[in-house]
Amino acid sequence: MFRARLSQPDSRATVDDCLAACFPAPHSYTGDELVEITTHGGLVVPAAALAALVAAGARPAAPGEFTRRAVLNGKMDLLQAEATADLIDAGSPAQQRRALQQLERGLSDRLAALRGEILELEALIAYDIDFPEEDEGPVSPERVRGAWDVVRGRVAELLRTAPEGERLRDGALLVIAGRPNAGKSSLFNALLGTERAIVTEIPGTTRDAIEAHAVIEGFPFRLVDTAGLRESEERIERMGIEISKRYLDAADLILFCRDQEHDALPDVGVKPVVEVVTKADLPDRPSAHPPIGPSVSVVTGKGLPELRRRLAEVAFGRLLALGDVEPVVTRARHRTALERSLAELDAFWTARTAGVDAAAAATNLRAAVLALDDLIGAVTPDDVLDRVFAAFCVGK
Repeated sequence: MFRARLSQPDSRATVDDCLAACFPAPHSYTGDELVEITTHGGLVVPAAALAALVAAGARPAAPGEFTRRAVLNGKMDLLQAEATADLIDAGSPAQQRRALQQLERGLSDRLAALRGEILELEALIAYDIDFPEEDEGPVSPERVRGAWDVVRGRVAELLRTAPEGERLRDGALLVIAGRPNAGKSSLFNALLGTERAIVTEIPGTTRDAIEAHAVIEGFPFRLVDTAGLRESEERIERMGIEISKRYLDAADLILFCRDQEHDALPDVGVKPVVEVVTKADLPDRPSAHPPIGPSVSVVTGKGLPELRRRLAEVAFGRLLALGDVEPVVTRARHRTALERSLAELDAFWTARTAGVDAAAAATNLRAAVLALDDLIGAVTPDDVLDRVFAAFCVGK
């Protein structure tokens, strides 16, 4: 690093007294020859410095161009590039830890191991095709079945992390529902940690859905406070109730608030529901037998720590069980590629059991490997790269 004077290329007028650091290839972030210029802050100086560099022949980087060059130069794979963006965007400790784990090749190494196992299975089939009359005899069906079972199970196990992994990246949609004046808005504010929703003793105060981001037990949530569920003749309230029902349909998790025993839980199908009894600080709270859920009070704080832990367990139980060591699928692109690989593995075994020629069945194994190659970015078309880096900031 050395001190330098940055000047306009035409007038030679000084723009700034700056620092320049040289990163020779291939040891830079991108793998290219790289010079990093550090100017003074503010609004005028950085803008003037950028204008001087452009006037001298430079151009502004495209979104994600530095990381894209790093991928093309073999400094990182596509999964690590995505992890770079996830780390920048992380809004919760759990998101940060997962992005770091992927950046350190946690998911890449797991996929490379799976790829190797499929190639070993393909090698068994190739040996059976090329040397069917060897002294040791053909490869036994049991050996092929065992190898297929293992790799298929591992691909399926990784794929099962996708729902919670994608939820971790986007935030779990937690919809707070219940009848009017059941304490929904108060609980929404308590979980959020700020007075975001209006709270009054008048039933039906909330007419529209209010959404906000929150971190609960280190995990990201999108909290939604909804209009109270009841029959109403009032037009605006009915519109709010319809919006509430749409949010219930889209929810990852529903927090149903009761302040009376007879409050009816709406039909939400198989969606996970956490029921909670609100206003536990009031002396005349009815007690249900058996208990219908934990009791909480936003006034005294009773039950709130237990409720937060319960919400994290229901929304992210698989990730909690895996810890921060096991890799997790966090994007739809990952899930789609793994689904393709699993489908090809299943097609291979279906073909084998149907008596299809071994050489023809082996093409499914090759397709399963190619699906993992697409996921890692071993062979990646430009349109895939364009989609991956479109959401990056310019500086990366």
